[in-house]
Amino acid sequence: MIDPLDFGVQSFCFRHFKDNAEVAKKVRQIGVDSIEVCGVHADFSDPSAFAKEMGKYSDAGVSVTSIGVQTFKGDDSERAWFECVKAVGANHMSCHFTVDTFMTAIPKVRAWCREYGVRAAIHCHGGYNFNGNPGTLGYLMGLGAPEIGLCIDTAWALQIGPRAGNPVHWVKDLFPGKTFMVHYKDFTFASNGQWTDVVVGEGTLNLPAFVQALRNDDFDGVAVIEYEADVENPVPALTRCVESMRAVRLGL
Repeated sequence: MIDPLDFGVQSFCFRHFKDNAEVAKKVRQIGVDSIEVCGVHADFSDPSAFAKEMGKYSDAGVSVTSIGVQTFKGDDSERAWFECVKAVGANHMSCHFTVDTFMTAIPKVRAWCREYGVRAAIHCHGGYNFNGNPGTLGYLMGLGAPEIGLCIDTAWALQIGPRAGNPVHWVKDLFPGKTFMVHYKDFTFASNGQWTDVVVGEGTLNLPAFVQALRNDDFDGVAVIEYEADVENPVPALTRCVESMRAVRLGL
């Protein structure tokens, strides 16, 4: 088991800043030392160039634990993404599938996962997204098991509603043993359903219950925080996210 409170950060939080050396400094500034790198900060089509660029993180004492979120369509060129994961010594990738290509993509992704020793985790992205519905997620994971599991983005799970989208329920009842990755994110919701990013643990997410559910499920994957607001100055809010998460550790 890996403690679900051993977390890093998603590079998308720093999308305003394109220099990875600068991003690495900000990662350390908020108080963590690992990162999931997204396409804003890397070219996943060239594994050797990717590995060289990611050296800016290792130079700063930051490990790259995963990449994503990658949208698979079943193109042979997508194999390079697995080469990138292994180039930095990682073994996780968050991903999406599309409704028109998943039947082609999933068998290829499953085979690549086996070949490279990587776990692919389907990222839920709200009710408007093909991969956001729990019924669809269960079906897709069934096609790709055991190499393909779930990346619970807590805020986007909540966005589909309190009954179908309860992240605690997903871990405990719907998808036990299938949570490979977590994106800790939190929303508040207006009466019209519009969401607003807030510090993790200060919104709708029952953070202590979710962490405990992951522990009870023997979570052994990759976890990152993700805060998408304050694009030009995300460090203060991300620092508060880290502090909020660590307060949960003390309370459990």
